Amino acid sequence: MGFFIAFATTLVIQLLYFTLIYLRVAIYKPKYTNVTTPQTPSISVVICARNEEVNLEKFLPCILEQDYPNFEVIVVNDCSYDESEFVLSRLQKLYPNLKVTNIKPDEKFSHGKKLALTVGIKAAQNEWLVLTDADCQPSSSRWLSAIAQNFSGNTNVVLGYGAYMKKKGFSNKLIRFDTFYIALNYLGMALIKRPYMGVGRNLAYKKELFFKNRGFASHSFLHSGDDDLFVHEVANGKNTAVEIDVKSHTLSVPRETLGSWFMQKRRHLTTSPYYRNSIKLALFLEPFSRILFWSAGITLFAIGFSPWVVGGMMLLRLIVTSLILNMAMNRLNETKLFLISFPYDLFSPFLYLWLAFANQFNKKRFRWN
Repeated sequence: MGFFIAFATTLVIQLLYFTLIYLRVAIYKPKYTNVTTPQTPSISVVICARNEEVNLEKFLPCILEQDYPNFEVIVVNDCSYDESEFVLSRLQKLYPNLKVTNIKPDEKFSHGKKLALTVGIKAAQNEWLVLTDADCQPSSSRWLSAIAQNFSGNTNVVLGYGAYMKKKGFSNKLIRFDTFYIALNYLGMALIKRPYMGVGRNLAYKKELFFKNRGFASHSFLHSGDDDLFVHEVANGKNTAVEIDVKSHTLSVPRETLGSWFMQKRRHLTTSPYYRNSIKLALFLEPFSRILFWSAGITLFAIGFSPWVVGGMMLLRLIVTSLILNMAMNRLNETKLFLISFPYDLFSPFLYLWLAFANQFNKKRFRWN
């Protein structure tokens, strides 16, 4: 009976996560759909780049040519030793709205992305900041317009969706689905007025909010956290908006190997211990309940408990989760990922557990790029 209670309890927990949080993303309709006058405040796009000559050449014009009336793009060229400075110099001659700040290497002082980002924010002329990365491409020429639709009222933070580009292979599908699933959590939590993180690939907030919070001062010792920990500190249920229209997405270059992706995940996970306890509990409970659900279900089958009851409950979860995941994938324009959701459902909690242990026993300092 104890296994059945655990099985039933974790089923309820799983259904609550999917119907109360993840479904919000799938059916979300922004409040501004009834607004006739579009929001077009001046925007400063801030990008930090280190040795990104190829990506700057390829993606920066897509940002500089946005269909938006008044914006500047500030690129902080952070200690690059490739041809980034020359690429940017040439682009400045073509685009008057491009501003460049070069940070030179200093043998006596090393720094991470947060300093470079702070330099870019200080150089910004406008109150609204939109952040993205050098390896990111807007999904449309209306990216800034879509984000700016949320710049009204009490909104100080806008969370966007930063996807990864579609390529062939299992690793690409895994990376994209993991990114999608993380988005279901942070976007869904924001939609129930519990925002806790954003992604620096597609994020907007007010310059005043940045300096009021003293920037990244409280977590300056970490190489990560310029996006999630900052949002964790300043965002709340009243000042945060979500933008997931397909025109508002950014597309980033994915890691080419699982090994490099694992290292990226480990770096990102260094910030999670600094989340509020309530958020840590919420993020722990979903994968933990998933492990317990499958473990208890398999055990019930093994000891001969009614297969119709156990199978029926498993089928119920499968139907509900599959429907919601499919709806959310369509909403976020993530195609051809449905099949990978099944192995991910089973094995991702163990992957994250392994990454957490790897960080615990190997205190490696991660660079931001």
